[in-house]
Amino acid sequence: MKMALPPPRLNLSPSSSLGESRSLPSMSDILTSSKARNLDLKIQTLGPFFRVTGKNADTGSEIGRAEGVVRPWFGRGLVLHLDTIRLTKETMVMNKSLLGVGLYVGAVAIRHGYDCGCRTAQLLAIYDSDLYHSKLVRFYKRIGFKEVKEVSGSSIGDMADMLVWGGVGTRMDADIHHLLVKWSKVFLKSVY
Repeated sequence: MKMALPPPRLNLSPSSSLGESRSLPSMSDILTSSKARNLDLKIQTLGPFFRVTGKNADTGSEIGRAEGVVRPWFGRGLVLHLDTIRLTKETMVMNKSLLGVGLYVGAVAIRHGYDCGCRTAQLLAIYDSDLYHSKLVRFYKRIGFKEVKEVSGSSIGDMADMLVWGGVGTRMDADIHHLLVKWSKVFLKSVY
């Protein structure tokens, strides 16, 4: 008597309600993909703190940086707190896409958070000027972050956020797994 084997199990992501299957890019996938774009990315950690640096592979000059901390958050487990993401003007010369270096530097930070067990990434789109702030919020929304609240200093509740983030702006969160799934094609395309 022959027994039918069950069909293979697919690793479906939470966002694959339409039945699409995607694998998550590993840290190695992201770093390999970045090298194809002439980026040299490195991550340094010290306890819960981390720093991602991106350098132009030709010149060796730093073109981007992300800093933050993995920390426990009441009721949410571990959270990836993105404190600083900075890019230099040199990135505009290197980029062929709209997202470019910022996406890669951020992806290393996000993957680090995922590897540490974080489910959520948090940041503050700092308010420097109306124009710059609106561009920042649009950029983070496009990447996959959602607005949580405005931190303006007009309420007592804002004081804690202002102390944590060092300023005013739009507090934004993202599901880390969702970010990795959303951008997996970018990082896996040049690897496989």
